[in-house]
Amino acid sequence: MTNPTVRMARHSARHPWRALIGWLLFVALSLGAGIAVGSHPATTEDFRIGEAGRAEALAAEGGLQQKPLERVLIQAAPGTGPLDRSEAGAAAREIAARMRQLPDVLSVTGPVADARHTALRVDVTMKGAEFDGKKHVDALLAQTAEVRAAHPRLLVEEVGGPSIGKGVDKLRGDDLSRTEVIALPVTLITLLIVFGSVVMAVVPLLLALSSIVAAVGLSMIASHVFPDAGVGTNVILLIGLAVGVDYTLFYLKREREERAGAAGRLTPQAVVELAAATSGRAVVVSGLAVAVSSATLYLADDVIFSSIATGAVVVTLVAVLSSLTVLPALLALLGARSERRRTRKKPMRKGTSRTGGRITAAVLRPVARHPAVTLASSTLALLALALPVLDIDITEMSRETHSRAIPAMRTYDRLMTAYPELKAMHQVVVRAEAERAEEVAGALRTLADRANAEDPAIGGAPVLRTSADRRTTLLELAVPHSVNSREARASLDRLRTDLVPGTVGALTGTEAAVTGEVARYADYPAHQKRKLPLIVGALLLVTFVMTVWAFRSVVLGLVGILLNLLSAFASLGLLVVVFQHEWAEGILGFTSTGSIGSRVPLFLFVILFGLSMDYQVFVISRIREARLDGVPTRQAVVQGLSSSAGVVTSAAVVMVTVFAGFAALHLIEMKQIGFSLAVAVLLDAFVIRVLVLPSLMLLLGEANWWPSRRARPADRPEPTERQPASVG
Repeated sequence: MTNPTVRMARHSARHPWRALIGWLLFVALSLGAGIAVGSHPATTEDFRIGEAGRAEALAAEGGLQQKPLERVLIQAAPGTGPLDRSEAGAAAREIAARMRQLPDVLSVTGPVADARHTALRVDVTMKGAEFDGKKHVDALLAQTAEVRAAHPRLLVEEVGGPSIGKGVDKLRGDDLSRTEVIALPVTLITLLIVFGSVVMAVVPLLLALSSIVAAVGLSMIASHVFPDAGVGTNVILLIGLAVGVDYTLFYLKREREERAGAAGRLTPQAVVELAAATSGRAVVVSGLAVAVSSATLYLADDVIFSSIATGAVVVTLVAVLSSLTVLPALLALLGARSERRRTRKKPMRKGTSRTGGRITAAVLRPVARHPAVTLASSTLALLALALPVLDIDITEMSRETHSRAIPAMRTYDRLMTAYPELKAMHQVVVRAEAERAEEVAGALRTLADRANAEDPAIGGAPVLRTSADRRTTLLELAVPHSVNSREARASLDRLRTDLVPGTVGALTGTEAAVTGEVARYADYPAHQKRKLPLIVGALLLVTFVMTVWAFRSVVLGLVGILLNLLSAFASLGLLVVVFQHEWAEGILGFTSTGSIGSRVPLFLFVILFGLSMDYQVFVISRIREARLDGVPTRQAVVQGLSSSAGVVTSAAVVMVTVFAGFAALHLIEMKQIGFSLAVAVLLDAFVIRVLVLPSLMLLLGEANWWPSRRARPADRPEPTERQPASVG
């Protein structure tokens, strides 16, 4: 045999205990190595994008970069009447004194009253990089809590980037724990229904979980090349449970079919080899497709997507490895037990494993009779679902979109009500020779005067700072509007296209750029929009090449591209309908932002293209097998769909369960990702693969296999008659 899939399965089946122990060692060593080297988290520099990122780099060169900032808000406690300004001042001074004693605190400002004199705030700047503050914020929160306890008539709260980041991480962790609690039992129940055996149902789940554990360790090692942006583990859980269970399910179902067809004439090892030659090959192709598709995210030139790509690639390849090594070993060990169970059950009627159930037959009957009508109607329906994509509004999800289940966000709302000038800011950073510092500062003052006079979105006093070496000057302008508001965006455009070019931009020998919260939240989605065509183009190429390689057919490669695009745009259209409007807020438990998160479309396209290959490879592999057996293409399409419908349906239920769990998360962007993937899998499994694909292949007939007259036969092992087998 030249088929490496069969060779690996044969070795594992003949030496199952070696394979099982080897797998456990691999998982332990992967996790141990990851813990030993540790994870390398992304730094502030890794998140810099566009002009905002360039401005932040300029500021950092002059030591003017943003630091972690916490603000302590002091107001009257509910039900206590107006703010006691004397007591509030004492509490503010106590807060300031306590904070100054902490080793991670750089500076503390004096108390600042709001315009209505209903609140005081104390700003605390921490040492270190901007995104590192949440590692050390607990000490600050503890001091705030002690002052709050000492002043029961005051509401003393703390909020800032570090505390919000810490709250988001905690909420995400709690949500994921609940998701696992729901997803694992539902997955187990689904597998119990499919196999009717507790042991056979537990095997896919255990292999998926062990693959996830190994992938977590390996991803920690990989983070030293591709820094972890904090989403790697989430992606590993999301993708690992879905593909891990699916690949094992494909393999197990085929092994059971081969064993039922052998009727006890073959050894368990031989049955495993037969399954490896068919479903094993499909798993390899599917896994490579998911991995290569996920790898296109590296083209986004963004640390978050690189982290996502690393997690998806690693866990997918580990899941494939488990299906090729330890799974055949487990099947060989369980073979005798399964055969005993089979003999106690009513014998399977001839052809049952190949013809599918009544529901599948009922669905395929009109498809086979009227393929043109089926193709036209189902395609038009999907196109109708895709139409709302034309109205999509892509934005970066800001702090305003975070769930108010996070206590820090409720404090943030109270802070913004009292101090609206803190909602956002523009930062103009200018780099020039030190001797021109006064000239640059004068131009920036002119810019600030014009902004206050001409830009209605600018409010508050401007702040001008110069670096110690006098080569970098930074101007801060307050924007009392939400970062994603029209006023803030218009202000940013005015600043970049008019005010900066007309002032500091007119100075020769200087470099100027604009950053700040508004610029950050504008530049990131703009960057993604620029990268989207490149990544989608790479996805189309990958899908085409993988399909042609798997089935030796250019036609099927083009079909794969069209079907994946149809599925992706239809699910994206449904996402727009649900999340850009308010009618589904109560159903799914969210507050509409009127937009779609900037990462969602790209993530959806990449992951869906990869996962769609699972179903496509498995379904077309069964059709191809029937064709290789001499069955006419028309009959092979119906036969292949019938024999694969059950496992595709089961796999889809597992994936939808996992993704729907993410749709229940509090974080709006994760909710959108979970919803879109769940809908995409439903459409792909129950519309694309059951209606569109078979009707299209029926209409194409023998042209499906062009340019090959007939697909090359797959390697299949020669059946081995029952004989004693080694189990060591």
